[in-house]
Amino acid sequence: MIKSLVGFFLRKLPRTLLQRISKPFFYIISLFYRGNKVSCPICRSQFSTFFPYGREARENALCTNCLSLERHRFLYLYLRDFKKIFNKKMNILHIAPEACLTKKFKKDPNFQYVTADLHSPLADVKMDIHNIPFEDNHFDLVLCNHVLEHVEDDILALKEIKRVLKKNGFGIVMIPFYNPIPETTFQDNSIVSSKDREKYYGQSDHLRKYGNDFKIRFESSGLHIDLIKPEKFLKTSEIIKHGIIKSDMIISVSK
Repeated sequence: MIKSLVGFFLRKLPRTLLQRISKPFFYIISLFYRGNKVSCPICRSQFSTFFPYGREARENALCTNCLSLERHRFLYLYLRDFKKIFNKKMNILHIAPEACLTKKFKKDPNFQYVTADLHSPLADVKMDIHNIPFEDNHFDLVLCNHVLEHVEDDILALKEIKRVLKKNGFGIVMIPFYNPIPETTFQDNSIVSSKDREKYYGQSDHLRKYGNDFKIRFESSGLHIDLIKPEKFLKTSEIIKHGIIKSDMIISVSK
């Protein structure tokens, strides 16, 4: 019942409305999820389980305190424990900023942190990713998660990320995959209606469905691509404790 309702609201309600009502709603919900079986590493809250979330609602997905999802917690642990960025001076660009991560990054005195988006009210800079308004070799880290499936030209966007990255910098460009995953990324510019995009791409505002060729596709931008799975640096007990999907993947890009 709960999963069905979550899926319905995510499909039907505008994103801006969801952002306004989600915090008080999930605060109330969190009272029913008290416990210590799972733990959010971002806000350090503990629950009996994470809340189901997604258009096809996933169990054990959403932290009802900071609203992090599985991929946010995975990314945070990667940056904190594997890349160890939180004890370094970093110039960071965060495209389409996730609120749960933004709060954490803004508090760190080591970071020069800029958020950017074409539409989001959370962003510092209004920006088209096809034309990033920063000079070459400017950022140590660029975060761009679940964005490339929305943009007209994902390769041009990646070339812009490459341009603004420093020589030894890196970017994170996580993307969604929908089963069945095609061998070749599917994109048809004649598919324009929200209904058809939902049918063929998995979401009404997506412009392509990524396939198993995504690494080769992204490398055509001139970037070097590294793929990181949770087991590369996390124990099985940590993956379970933090509600991370074992098949999730961080796509790290560099010059």
